[in-house]
Amino acid sequence: MKFITSLMQFFHHRTFLNHLRCLMESLVDGNHTAVTGFILLDLTEDPTLRVILLIVFLFICLVTLFGNLCTIILIRISSQLHHPMYFFLSHLALADIGFSSSITPNMLVNFLVERHTISYLGCAIQICSTVFFGTVECFVLAAMAYDRFVAICNTLLYSTKMSTQVCVHLFSVAYVGGFLNASSFTISFFSLFFCGPNGVNHFFCDSAPLVKLSCSDVSIPAVVPSFSAGSIIVITVFVIAISYIYILITILKMRSTEGRHKAFSTCTSHLTAVTPFYGTITFIYVLPKSSYSTDQNKVVSVFYMVVIPMLNPLIYSLRNNEIKGALKRQLDRKIFS
Repeated sequence: MKFITSLMQFFHHRTFLNHLRCLMESLVDGNHTAVTGFILLDLTEDPTLRVILLIVFLFICLVTLFGNLCTIILIRISSQLHHPMYFFLSHLALADIGFSSSITPNMLVNFLVERHTISYLGCAIQICSTVFFGTVECFVLAAMAYDRFVAICNTLLYSTKMSTQVCVHLFSVAYVGGFLNASSFTISFFSLFFCGPNGVNHFFCDSAPLVKLSCSDVSIPAVVPSFSAGSIIVITVFVIAISYIYILITILKMRSTEGRHKAFSTCTSHLTAVTPFYGTITFIYVLPKSSYSTDQNKVVSVFYMVVIPMLNPLIYSLRNNEIKGALKRQLDRKIFS
């Protein structure tokens, strides 16, 4: 018994010394970490399935870039679409491009190589960019819900309440909020010490699996990003929910069936985009981690980071008559010019 106790104390002492050595080396080197890079786990180890996923995700990436770029260009060049709703839509498309581009290129490269590595700085950039564009998307979706609320519930005051100055203020809140949230995640990442295994149990640099790899105190680096992201999710969901409650009340008070249908049709595209986006981020960031597995987390992450940015331009182009009309006019002008 004494031998076992002595052996446990020995290994505990050695673990402490190893951690201390790693921390001292990182301080001497002037870096925040002794780890120069991380190893990302692939979605699958099956070679055939990897080829299939490479083709699928490459197609999704190209459709995402083409669809969102076309949306931005169409809104810029079509005077009929120079309304607040479509300006918000163009910024949503921009956020989708940035959001998808933060993850997809590195994922495609990892399908082609055996060792899926990412540098320490590259991991920090990936965290910063995904959080920034994801936060901007949350705020833009909330601003679009407010825009629909004003358009339906305060139609006569729409031009005043959704003036250019108001739109600029809403855009400023979205981008400043994205910067602050991304800063909290990035600073928390740089405050972590890594001196042990560097295998990240995910296909991209996510905050939660990185915190598990840290050999330093993670109480603050884990709580601050969670509080920041959670606050933004709660605030934007609250704005969207309140906006649609008032919209629903207003629609139910309408006597004309045609008026109800027209009012509701202006909201369907936005609701179709909001539901899967907030459903997936709630699954990942709000539900207890014990309620789902890591594999489920990866599948849901693929959906909201890769698939949803592709779906948004399709949702708005297929369900919006003004966008389809503007696209038809532009194509006719190019063909007959």
